[in-house]
Amino acid sequence: MIYQLKITLKGSKPPIWRRVQTPASTTLEMVHEIIQQSMGWFNYHLHEFHVKNMAIGDPEQLCGWEMGEEPDVIDEAEITLAELKLREGAKFEYVYDFGDNWQHEILLEKKLERERGTHYPVCIKAVKSGPPEDVGGIWGYYNMLEALDDPDHPEHETFSEWLSGEGWDSEAVDLDEINNRLSMLNV
Repeated sequence: MIYQLKITLKGSKPPIWRRVQTPASTTLEMVHEIIQQSMGWFNYHLHEFHVKNMAIGDPEQLCGWEMGEEPDVIDEAEITLAELKLREGAKFEYVYDFGDNWQHEILLEKKLERERGTHYPVCIKAVKSGPPEDVGGIWGYYNMLEALDDPDHPEHETFSEWLSGEGWDSEAVDLDEINNRLSMLNV
């Protein structure tokens, strides 16, 4: 089975979202990678999933595993989408960068048959560019957009210089580029 997921950045207006299709056998560790690649992020920060009152993530990163503490999260590398036993219409949450607190709603839209000749995961629709990393979360992102739109804003020059080399545009999203990055994932 293939799961069609709609991943929406909470608090974004108009919404920033991605519609991806991936096998039901995809681990949540790989779902994290799919989100990173589809948003154009670089996996610099910690993350965690919240599913049915369970915290799921990387125990070594989140729980001081290296110091001998017992992990208080379920290991994302050991849980697949299918094992979550979600019905169509079910939602769960993904949080990236605990400082900036990028919260995402993940909606299981459909369960589909695998299409012959299609490489999974695949992003079939994307709306708006993913925000730059380390901009200060959703509120910092909107402050940045306001500054970029107003040449008299005190932070206009700072943000313009920061993003000028990246060619970043809040409206631009390139499905081919997203899918090129997704094609490198070993799902």
